[in-house]
Amino acid sequence: MESAPGGLGFVHDLLNTKSAGKPRRSDLLLDLGLAQAWVDAGLKQWALATGRRYVEVRLTERDLEHLRYFRDELAGTLNAEGDPDAVVGSDVDALPTVWTAATSLKLKSNGMLQAEPQGAGAGHIESLAMTEIFQAQLAGTWHRLKLCRSEKCRVAFFDRSRNNSGVWHDVKICGNPANLRAHRARKHESKLVN
Repeated sequence: MESAPGGLGFVHDLLNTKSAGKPRRSDLLLDLGLAQAWVDAGLKQWALATGRRYVEVRLTERDLEHLRYFRDELAGTLNAEGDPDAVVGSDVDALPTVWTAATSLKLKSNGMLQAEPQGAGAGHIESLAMTEIFQAQLAGTWHRLKLCRSEKCRVAFFDRSRNNSGVWHDVKICGNPANLRAHRARKHESKLVN
């Protein structure tokens, strides 16, 4: 599965550190060694994708719980339908804040502002993720990062469909079985009616 473009790919990969999909794989944020390896690779990939400087982040055991909680809260904000109002209602400003992270703004010589993640350990990862989410919102691509509609899967995917209508991370793996079950249920129901 192809990752989201640019810096949003880091957020996409963070969401997919959770045990999900078919076949199930281990949660990368349960073990410090696995988590550190993921962070190292993820930050290097983020630096390449964004043209930004690689910053080494060291995690501790305590960071893992923070990162898992952040990842789960972040996943809870995604909507597989791509319609933010369907999940959050029409009064977005009335909703509680899910998470906050320190970020600084740097004024570049060309007059452009650049958001710089702050913090150490989990705090830096959370700040970087939130910075990239904000950038994706400004670019209009955030709504394309979704969770697979399959309750057994829930893999995060970047919807590349023209009309942003994708609901399965992989139609063959998750979509076809669900569509077949729905077809059989409709067929069974029509036999009962006739």
